[in-house]
Amino acid sequence: MRKLLLVTAAASLAAIGVASSQDATMSFFVTSVGSGKGADLGGPAGADAHCASLAEAAGVTGKTWAAYLSTSTEDARDRIGKGPWFNAKEVKIADDVASLHSDANAITKQTALDEKGEVVNGRGDKPNRHDVLTGSTPDGTKIADQTCGDWTLSGAEGAAMTGHHDRTGLDDSAAAKSWNSSHASRGGCSQEALKSTGGDGLFYCFAVN
Repeated sequence: MRKLLLVTAAASLAAIGVASSQDATMSFFVTSVGSGKGADLGGPAGADAHCASLAEAAGVTGKTWAAYLSTSTEDARDRIGKGPWFNAKEVKIADDVASLHSDANAITKQTALDEKGEVVNGRGDKPNRHDVLTGSTPDGTKIADQTCGDWTLSGAEGAAMTGHHDRTGLDDSAAAKSWNSSHASRGGCSQEALKSTGGDGLFYCFAVN
């Protein structure tokens, strides 16, 4: 009986090991490209579909993806599942929603990789692409009138809150170092406006399951 229990325990541990390995597959990334239409992402559904398309092209299948974007009716933190989340190099970004929105998260320029596992240009690189669209406050909730019309605008009107994936800005303020709430876009929601402050219409993608 004892031998059977030991064998069963060993099998369970092995299964847990396999599950852990599977869980470490990519479940977080910064998009390598945006929509090409500034902050017009086709709404949150279009952004989610863009996440899924990029992930599948990178060879990650079987996951449901959500863009980290707040809207006038939804908070980004409520869209992304429960975690944990790992980047393309299997580095853990955060255990759960609470740790993601705390100092415990592991988001840096070296870990906020795109779906191909490549580093995204940050401050000091040419071109700088560190402004990531979020429409969110530091705790992941929505900000009124800073979602570019719920991600449907691409002209001179509107604004989008952005974060710095490289945690670097013009100074050492908390905002400059924020991954999800650094400053709003200036000059509207067009691709040109986003590029003018160091962005490229990129956004974060998280696997919900």
